[in-house]
Amino acid sequence: MKIFPPHATDFYKSGHVFQYAKGTEYVYSNWTCRSDRWAHVLPNFDHKVVFFGLQGVCQWLLIDLWKREFFDRPKDEVVAYYKRRMDSSLGLGAVTVQHIADLHDLGYLPVRIKALPEGSRVDIRVPMFTIINTEPKFFWVTNYIETQLSAELWKAMTSATTAYEYRRLFDYYAEETGIDKSFVQWQGHDFSFRGMSGITDASQSGAGHLLSFTGTDSIAAIDYLENYYGGEELIGGSVPATEHSVMCMGGEGGEIETFRRLITEIYPSGIVSIVSDTWDFWQVLTEYTVTLKEEILARNGKVVFRPDSGDPVKIIVGDPDAPVGSPAYKGAVWCLWEIFGATITPTGYKTLDSHVGLIYGDSISLERAKTILKGLELKGFSSANIVFGVGSFTYQYVSRDTFGTAIKATWGQVNGEARELFKDPKTDNGIKKSACGLIRVEKENGHYVMHDHQTWEQEVQGLLATVFEDGKLIRFQTLADIRERLHGDRK
Repeated sequence: MKIFPPHATDFYKSGHVFQYAKGTEYVYSNWTCRSDRWAHVLPNFDHKVVFFGLQGVCQWLLIDLWKREFFDRPKDEVVAYYKRRMDSSLGLGAVTVQHIADLHDLGYLPVRIKALPEGSRVDIRVPMFTIINTEPKFFWVTNYIETQLSAELWKAMTSATTAYEYRRLFDYYAEETGIDKSFVQWQGHDFSFRGMSGITDASQSGAGHLLSFTGTDSIAAIDYLENYYGGEELIGGSVPATEHSVMCMGGEGGEIETFRRLITEIYPSGIVSIVSDTWDFWQVLTEYTVTLKEEILARNGKVVFRPDSGDPVKIIVGDPDAPVGSPAYKGAVWCLWEIFGATITPTGYKTLDSHVGLIYGDSISLERAKTILKGLELKGFSSANIVFGVGSFTYQYVSRDTFGTAIKATWGQVNGEARELFKDPKTDNGIKKSACGLIRVEKENGHYVMHDHQTWEQEVQGLLATVFEDGKLIRFQTLADIRERLHGDRK
């Protein structure tokens, strides 16, 4: 897909260059998450959003894409292309193009972005970054690129925050049921790719997931982090796994032989995940497992059974409405325990024999994951008995409104005169009320706190530091640094 950067905006932005007050020289805006009223989070959520994604967007969008598709192309060509789109869509001459030609002559985006460190958990209504033009002639650029920044940033932050909530949940039950916490980083596995809004969306959202976990099936998310955040440590990984087409190809009557071939010939050692509900999940769990028990226990590795239909809670924990004593009544973990046994954790909970396990990845949500882990705990099973495939039901059923993300101008300069800007609609409930003037952010008593109405001398003293200026990345943060910042207090 070819993207022309000046077109990666809303039409109404194209006319703002003429609409600002005459003599406008600077526009200063900030990115803030204004509300979490629509957020899918745990009940004890502390109203903090994970700041993540800006560094990647600065590199692939503000530097690479703008350079390749605008600044490096012939001036006459890009100006004519812009003019044709404006004339055909808004009317002949509705938007003149000299400012676009001037920007091309400059050769870079003349903006400065100052941001908090990525991986910070930032309180609602506290700006994560600010942006201002560096050349008075290009005052219009600051908010012209608002649309593309917003579109490319909100999902990564939302997914990073959601993944953090999953991690909090899994850490809690790991502590409660006495399991090795190193298991937790693999307990949330990203299954979302095919349900996302395209490859870039999946890559950036999947990168957010990988701040809190290492389990993923989104290969592109690993590439994204490696390319834009470095990564000498393990970024993400997965295991060999089947799908229904593989299981179907051997025929229903030959399903057990497909299982045997997979675990003895193709993957005689290591972890292998096998989708197990193609026909009769309970037959697989109570009959095939008995027949193949010796082969499974002889492997140096784990056979992971994957149910993929039905009610996740009932499948894993058990269905109290099913006939008493039936596999459906007992649930998958109980069935495997009866056949393969378990070890006991220091806090007295059963963990299945290391040769078998379960992963469930259909329509998992925080609420369902919590219900499953609580249900297993009540039956005496540790949280190490289940891995969750976190899919698009979690990562795609969100919007920019989930955390109310927005870029708003709060300061400007006209003919040398500073002007504090703000909005406070009387018809709103207060969520859309903006900050006012220049901004400084500090950390006080464990919380990020915004101070507005600042002088320039005050503005430079805060925690917002320059990360991008005049087409160049100024500060590079590694994935390891970001993970440590986000999870360092867990160690």
